[in-house]
Amino acid sequence: MTATPASEPSGLFLRAARRLPVERTPLWFMRQAGRTLPEYRKLRERWTLLEMCAEPSLCAEVTLQPMRRLPLDAAVMFGDIMLPLVGVGIDLDIVEGVGPVIATPIRDLAGVARLRDLDAEADLPAAIEAVRLVRAALEPTRAVLGFAGAPFTLAAYLVEGKPTRDFAKTKALMLGAPDVWAALMERLSVIVVQFLRANAAAGADALQLFDSWVGALSVTDYDRHVRPWTQRVFAGLQDLNVPLVHFGTGCPHLLPLMKDDGASVMGLDWRLPLDEAWALVGHDMGVQGNLDPAALSAPPDVVAAAAREVLDRAGGRPGHVFNLGHGMLPHTPLASIERVVEVVHTYTPAHRPAPVPA
Repeated sequence: MTATPASEPSGLFLRAARRLPVERTPLWFMRQAGRTLPEYRKLRERWTLLEMCAEPSLCAEVTLQPMRRLPLDAAVMFGDIMLPLVGVGIDLDIVEGVGPVIATPIRDLAGVARLRDLDAEADLPAAIEAVRLVRAALEPTRAVLGFAGAPFTLAAYLVEGKPTRDFAKTKALMLGAPDVWAALMERLSVIVVQFLRANAAAGADALQLFDSWVGALSVTDYDRHVRPWTQRVFAGLQDLNVPLVHFGTGCPHLLPLMKDDGASVMGLDWRLPLDEAWALVGHDMGVQGNLDPAALSAPPDVVAAAAREVLDRAGGRPGHVFNLGHGMLPHTPLASIERVVEVVHTYTPAHRPAPVPA
């Protein structure tokens, strides 16, 4: 086996994210930190999510729990996309079964003015220290992923005040008060960059931007009212020279735009077959995904077949990181997770595509 040059990353996740050859497909699962593991549930009997995020040793422990159980190639930091907003003083709560609830929604310039700059080391010391703890605890070949919510998704929570299905207040502000919207997105893009840069400085090997609600937008609205600030976030991270993952849900119609927003890896949800979605973003970009998380509740043979289909559609092409098409569901059977890991570790795709011209 040829030694990896010192200038190239040695871990499978980092190599695949840079579209370098790998001996097998790397994998990790969104929301692998927490949710499904009994040892995590035991901790949650004593602490809320935000309480755990405020204690670096607990945050690191939950992040490392799945890494001890399974041969995963990346550890995603335990936390919540709302943490940067907590850091700048927004009064919010993560309500079980509901999601983030904002005490005082932001719908005018006075509200936007409440969003100050984030000094992550001072404002969120536990979250940043947890990154250091996790990086020190893991083998160098297993990557640490920091993450943040994208400006649009954070804005939607701030404007609506709680999760919603129609985003009526958000869209009304975006279209009816463009000055307020631009000011809000500008402030959020700065805060997101500040948080992600602090994660990288603490040892995160890659960064992922979650745009959970971007699929609610039309192509025109994304292009005019959201994309400039998403691009600004990625532009503010380019000099870090780490893989940048962009993930949204329900947004196949936006992939032809999102591919040029500045990320190096596109996270794909399950709504399009992986090969079709990869064709939309272009094979000069890595992809991550895209098994439907609900499939993990099916019988074991169905779970295995679904995982093999994702690998077949990737075809062994450099640049694929196996993942779910969204976060792991709370009651996913541990046996199903283990079965997927087994498949990814042992299965050889049934076909490989013709080489893509450089």
